[in-house]
Amino acid sequence: MTKKTLNSFELLGKVKFENLSPDNEDSSPKTKKETFTQQNLEAHFSNKGRAGKVVTIIKGFKGNSDQLKALAKDIKLHASTGGSVKKRDIIIQGDLRDKIISFLIDMGHNVKRVGG
Repeated sequence: MTKKTLNSFELLGKVKFENLSPDNEDSSPKTKKETFTQQNLEAHFSNKGRAGKVVTIIKGFKGNSDQLKALAKDIKLHASTGGSVKKRDIIIQGDLRDKIISFLIDMGHNVKRVGG
């Protein structure tokens, strides 16, 4: 077997590898969209223990941690703000309850507004 040198991009484009999938198969990464069942959630307003900063807390989600993180990510993207997941609660920065509640209702969840 002789060793070929690849001195141009044209030659490099012609190289075929056996361990890669053929061109006719769909090799694009599959986007997995999490589907959530309808749940009863609560949207809380809080500023206690946060140096007076206001947050919205979503409580009552039942599912595994990956689904919880995916839901938190979707909410943060929709609200264009930061947040985190702590102790099975989704904490979103700012008082964005109305925006988050309408987003969750559009997803098919039942949401109850709790607190001031």
